[in-house]
Amino acid sequence: MAASILTDLGTEILIPVCAVIGIAFSLLQWVLVSNVKLSPSSPRNNGAGGKHDYADHLIEEEEGLNDHNVVIKCAEIQSAISEGATSFLFTEYQYVGFFMVAFAILIFVFLGSVEGFSTKSQPCTYDQSKMCKPALATAAFSTISFLLGAVTSIVSGFLGMKIATYANARTTLEARKGVGKAFITAFRSGAVMGFLLAANGLLVLYIAINLFKIYYGDDWGGLFEAITGYGLGGSSMALFGRVGGGIYTKAADVGADLVGKVERNIPEDDPRNPAVIADNVGDNVGDIAGMGSDLFGSYAESSCAALVVASISSFGINHEFTPMLYPLIISSVGIIVCLITTLFATDFFEIKAVKEIEPSLKRQLIISTVLMTIGIAVVSWIALPSSFTIFNFGEQKAVKNWQLFLCVAVGLWAGLIIGFVTEYYTSNAYSPVQDVADSCRTGAATNVIFGLALGYKSCIIPIFAIAVSIFVSFSFAAMYGIAVAALGMLSTIATGLAIDAYGPISDNAGGIAEMAGMSHRIRERTDALDAAGNTTAAIGKGFAIGSAALVSLALFGAFVSRAAISTVDVLTPKVFIGLLVGAMLPYWFSAMTMKSVGSAALKMVEEVRRQFNTIPGLMEGTAKPDYATCVKISTDASIKEMIPPGALVMLTPLVVGIFFGVETLSGVLAGSLVSGVQIAISASNTGGAWDNAKKYIEAGASEHARTLGPKGSDPHKAAVIGDTIGDPLKDTSGPSLNILIKLMAVESLVFAPFFATHGGLLFKIF
Repeated sequence: MAASILTDLGTEILIPVCAVIGIAFSLLQWVLVSNVKLSPSSPRNNGAGGKHDYADHLIEEEEGLNDHNVVIKCAEIQSAISEGATSFLFTEYQYVGFFMVAFAILIFVFLGSVEGFSTKSQPCTYDQSKMCKPALATAAFSTISFLLGAVTSIVSGFLGMKIATYANARTTLEARKGVGKAFITAFRSGAVMGFLLAANGLLVLYIAINLFKIYYGDDWGGLFEAITGYGLGGSSMALFGRVGGGIYTKAADVGADLVGKVERNIPEDDPRNPAVIADNVGDNVGDIAGMGSDLFGSYAESSCAALVVASISSFGINHEFTPMLYPLIISSVGIIVCLITTLFATDFFEIKAVKEIEPSLKRQLIISTVLMTIGIAVVSWIALPSSFTIFNFGEQKAVKNWQLFLCVAVGLWAGLIIGFVTEYYTSNAYSPVQDVADSCRTGAATNVIFGLALGYKSCIIPIFAIAVSIFVSFSFAAMYGIAVAALGMLSTIATGLAIDAYGPISDNAGGIAEMAGMSHRIRERTDALDAAGNTTAAIGKGFAIGSAALVSLALFGAFVSRAAISTVDVLTPKVFIGLLVGAMLPYWFSAMTMKSVGSAALKMVEEVRRQFNTIPGLMEGTAKPDYATCVKISTDASIKEMIPPGALVMLTPLVVGIFFGVETLSGVLAGSLVSGVQIAISASNTGGAWDNAKKYIEAGASEHARTLGPKGSDPHKAAVIGDTIGDPLKDTSGPSLNILIKLMAVESLVFAPFFATHGGLLFKIF
């Protein structure tokens, strides 16, 4: 077999250099965002001086907005949102920290007990003629990589939240100068998060592999089995971040909308509404911190799944370092591709009108996908030998490098298709959402019926896209093909996250404009940014769900190989009962999260009503509401309510593996994957469509929309009710489900040695 063109030294330089470039680029974007000052000094004294500042000053004078009070107010609101988000995340991380330590001990004890805590070398799992490191080493290193993944996930989420709360008021202030300036500020802030997360995830994983290699030496099977803990750590933190943040944000959102808009007829984000600060805090802890941890988890798991399979293929057996790290090289090239793509949005094209916002964001997806296809072709040519073998359930399958290129490319393009289908079903520029808006004429019931139908229908094309990519990638390169297809979908993660984080930042900017009492024109600009952000958030969720399906299937394959199951036969009772139970789990999980949002929203509605009824002068705007109580209700509810759904997901594989064995567990994993993907897609798209149907009526941009409005009309109230029902679907249950299917699969893979040795207690007794 010919060696790869790229040398091992080249690989050792390329990966960390790309990661460092990603971090440097994100810091540059952050510096550019910080140039927008949050102090009420005259623009001419901002430090830069010169012609542009004078021009900006004139623009502000023309708009009549050179008002120091507005800047001070924006800074105050931003600080309140930032404090609320920081204090919530600190509280959440304290609880999650206890869990992290407890679960790390569990990993060590379970995996260490596989060989009775022996420190002697053992015969290798896949080649009994060779000796490998003891099970105790795998236990210790899996525990370390679990903690590494967990900490990286927490840091990713926290940094994302900090950047978003730093940028929201700056976006509002830039909106005074036009929609283009505001767009660039919001997008750059999203890029800071996207690049930091992609580069950090890659760098930490690369350093961990190199450090573990010092101990493991030539035992690459053991090394990469221990690395799977990294994916488990990332996803377990993401689960709590997504569920906790989702409950927080939607309890506040539902409470604020139902009492404010429907009962009191006051606009969204009106400062008189007591839940308004909690609502804006929620955007940052749920959509930003939760999404950051979620996509980091997907990235870590798809890399781990590919590395595990590669370590028992010819790359690992022959100790070929560069082809072994092919998944990391793809991610490295992805960072450079996303960097070039970002410049198209911030530097090469300037947005001058509202209608250019959405096309510009869509252009980001297309440019990154086209450039990445070229990048993958080059990487596959230089980093892989022309032919090699891939482990395929006990056999070695011969594969050519062009076949692996097609596996990654099919995942990448499937991601783009899922993104565009999601956009079609959730953007108010197309007929599906306009039909949902039109159904509001006859009340909330028809709106709900149309919205649910839209969500179910929106599953069709994404499922076919996922099915085709699975078939193609498996045919070419077995389970390794599916793992790299998932990596292909996530290779443009920096751009995907930038687009995704842009949404909540714009949403917050609109809220701050309303609370600071800025003019109607500025609110229109921030609303336009927000409506585009809503669609991009739905696209981001589409990517997350699509990649989760591929990742969990790849992890499932690695689990089946590691647990030494030759075939998974659906007709065996052990497997079939697992399938049924697995298919039920996403429903149980969704029921828990939906009910949590409902009960937290109930408390919020009662509190908001109480304040409106008992604080004199609140409706007139002469008295200030008690924001802190509403923030406390959301915080307490989400911390308390995130534990049961989290426990369900984390304990299911352990209980099934220990008591029913690996065959039943393989059924549970397959069942939860099949049903979880459908519910996740339909829930996210239904919620997104209801939200944008409401925005379509509020904006009144077309003749049709004007016949349904204005704000406060009966169709608008029906649309608000639909939007409120959709909130927990699109921001709590839907996005958390993709973590459920990935997390159960990666957890099963990490504990596979224990389940294979000691599992199935009930079947052993009877």
